[in-house]
Amino acid sequence: MTSIEPVYRYMMHSPEEEWGDHPWRDWAMNVHRWDWNPGVAIITAMEYFKETDHREVLHDILSWTRQNERPFLGESMVINSVAPFAVYPDLYRITADESYRRTAMEVGHWLIESAPRTKEGAFEHTVTEGDEFREQVWADTVFMAVVFLARLAGLLQDKKYAQEAVEQLSVHYRLLQDAETNMLFHGYNCALNSHMSAARWTRANAWVALGTPLIYREVHGLCDVPGEIGTRYRAMMNAIRAVQRDDGLWPTVLDRPDYVPETSGSAGIACGMIHGIREGLLDDSYRESALNGAAGVRAQIRANGSVSGVSGGTPVLASVEDYNRVPVFPALYGQGLALMLLTALQDLHVQS
Repeated sequence: MTSIEPVYRYMMHSPEEEWGDHPWRDWAMNVHRWDWNPGVAIITAMEYFKETDHREVLHDILSWTRQNERPFLGESMVINSVAPFAVYPDLYRITADESYRRTAMEVGHWLIESAPRTKEGAFEHTVTEGDEFREQVWADTVFMAVVFLARLAGLLQDKKYAQEAVEQLSVHYRLLQDAETNMLFHGYNCALNSHMSAARWTRANAWVALGTPLIYREVHGLCDVPGEIGTRYRAMMNAIRAVQRDDGLWPTVLDRPDYVPETSGSAGIACGMIHGIREGLLDDSYRESALNGAAGVRAQIRANGSVSGVSGGTPVLASVEDYNRVPVFPALYGQGLALMLLTALQDLHVQS
């Protein structure tokens, strides 16, 4: 058995006794919640299904949506709870169930018309926990909400949604990309004109490294995609490639080589390279880095399918040093990003 199936099984079907005894075990591995962490799991499960056509995977996704979807909550929606809806366009295409299309359109309308925005027009990063991050832009939003918006545009062939997705991607690059290194900062406070701790956090870069080609795939041909996006993306990915460790992974903060390696961010970056090559945003020279990243991630997969070396949920922290102190444990997004990377390798017929 290859490593890919156990990774999926641990993500969707692992027993609680295998989750560890740390205080965050339920948050990290309980897939039956409607939030970004299970959302990443479901998004990546759908990619796995589309590549393999394993019908039990589709059954799991359909069962999950029926069991966990909350009624659409309008103004009480937050950016992080948009993430699971990213599978709805595919579910509509697969099942022809109109409820998936209708709900996706309601969520898209909320994003366009009601989602809180910063003064620059970027989606304000809002979370289910009730914490407020007024006027804050986080790289996480690109994967948690903008990917959904682009997929909705692709489903509906709607130029308005496509243009909004492109504008959101553009403003996130403009506000988060460091002019000195071309890497992305984790967040930006628009009210203070500050990158706060100014951490070039690896998983933040991974959300955009992977999110950009996924968005581009959906909107290309529907609306104009400024050349600036491709230029910024290639500059970011080139800078990231340059700091890859010898074991294929990246440290938890990109420009701190002495920091601990972090598996989920590394998986997202390597997967982004593969999708970037596929969409023509990156040249084939990135293949070697992606393969090295995949080898590093595979080395972190235990026999039961759990992915080790994954740092816990991480808001914008007070200092760069704090990122190296985040607890490490298996989490749904770590499982998912590893699963999506291994799936993407199959998709490109890459032998690693």
